[in-house]
Amino acid sequence: MGSKVETEMLLKSIYPDMIQWRRYLHRHPELSFQEKETSRWIAERLQEIGCEVEIGIGGYGLIARIRGDRPGPVVALRADIDALPIQDEKTCDYTSSVPGVMHACGHDAHTASMLGIARYYCSQRENLSGERRLLFQPAEEVTPGGALGMIQSGALEGVDVIFGVHLWTPLPYGIVSSKGGAFMAAPDEISIEIAGQGGHGGLPHDTVDSIYIGSALVQAMQSIVSRNVNPLEPAVVSIGSFQAGTIGNVIAERCQLLGTVRTFNEATRDRIRERLETLVSQTAAMHRATAKLDYRLGYPPVVNDEEEARRFFQVAEEQFGKAAVQVSEPIMVGEDFSYYLREKPGCFMFVGAGNEACGAVYPHHHPKFDVDERAMLISAQLMIAMAEDYISEHSANTV
Repeated sequence: MGSKVETEMLLKSIYPDMIQWRRYLHRHPELSFQEKETSRWIAERLQEIGCEVEIGIGGYGLIARIRGDRPGPVVALRADIDALPIQDEKTCDYTSSVPGVMHACGHDAHTASMLGIARYYCSQRENLSGERRLLFQPAEEVTPGGALGMIQSGALEGVDVIFGVHLWTPLPYGIVSSKGGAFMAAPDEISIEIAGQGGHGGLPHDTVDSIYIGSALVQAMQSIVSRNVNPLEPAVVSIGSFQAGTIGNVIAERCQLLGTVRTFNEATRDRIRERLETLVSQTAAMHRATAKLDYRLGYPPVVNDEEEARRFFQVAEEQFGKAAVQVSEPIMVGEDFSYYLREKPGCFMFVGAGNEACGAVYPHHHPKFDVDERAMLISAQLMIAMAEDYISEHSANTV
C-alpha cells in the first residue's frame, strides 16, 4: 500500500466526487426500509468504480468486495444509507427534494465517504492483501434496524474485524474520538396507554382522569433512575410525548405516553423494565384506571473491542496528531453497529463534522442539520488506516 502522504493525495483527488455524491444523496433521501433508489444508485456508482457488488443484502443493503492479489484477513467497513422523516429547512443548492424527508444525521456523507474508499481500494488492488468488504447498510434509524438483516444475509461471513465511523457535529472538524468498552447506549422504546373514565370538566368526581394519572406516572418514573439504579451506572428514562384530550372542559378518558430508556448493561436494563412495569400497573390501580406498558427492546449497547479501540488511538494519532484525538465519554444515543460488534471484534469511531463557518452547528436530527464536508476525507483516511494497520499486523499469520 502507499504511504500516508500518497493515500492523502489520492483521497484528495477523489474528494470532489465525494462532495458530488453526498449532495446528490442529500437531494434524494429515502426513509428506513425504503431505500430502493438509493441502493440502486450506490450499486451503479460501485460498478463504475470497478467493485464486485452484491445487492439486496438484508433488504436494500449492498456489499462491495475488493479482493487483493495476496492472501490476508477480511476487513469490513460499514456505512449507513437511510434518511429521516424530517422536513429539510436549510437554504442551499442541495436541499432535500423530498417533502418531509432529509438526511439529518450524516448518512449521506457516510455513504459518499465509503464510495471514496471503494475507489481508493480499487486503484490499489494489486497492492492489497486479503479482502476489504464495504457494507452499505439500510435502516439504521428505525428498530429493529438494518444491521441484523445484513448479518443474517451473510455480510460478516469470513470477516475478521469491522470498523465504522459516524460524522459527529458536536465535535469540531479535525477532531476524532472513540473509547474502549461500552460506548453508546441501548435505546429502548416505551409506550404507555392509560384508560380511565371521561366526563365533564366541572364534575371530576364522576370521572377517572387519565391526564392526572399520566402526570402522576411521569413524576413517579423519575424515581426509577435516582432511587433504583446505582449512581455510578449511566441510565436515562425520558418521556417525550404526552397525548390526551381534545377540549378544555372534558376530562380525557385516555392518555398515551411515549418515551425512551437508555442503558449500558443488561442488569440495569432489566431492573428499569421491572420497575416500569410495577409503577405503571400500581399507579393506574391506585387511581381506579387500567394501563398497559409496551416495552420494545432497541439495539444493544455499542461495546468496542478493547484491542481495536487501542488500535484507533494509535492509528489516529499517527494520522492526525495527538491533539486531534480524544477519548469519548459514553454517549446515550444508540446505534445498530452494536450488532456487528456482538459478532466480530471492531471499533466504532466519531469524526468531528461541526463548523460554525459553514453552518454545521445544528444537532443531529435537526431540520437544519449539515456537516463540514471535509470530514468525509478524515473519515475515509481513518477507515483506510485502521484497515491497513490491522492487515499489516495479521497478514503474517494468514495462510
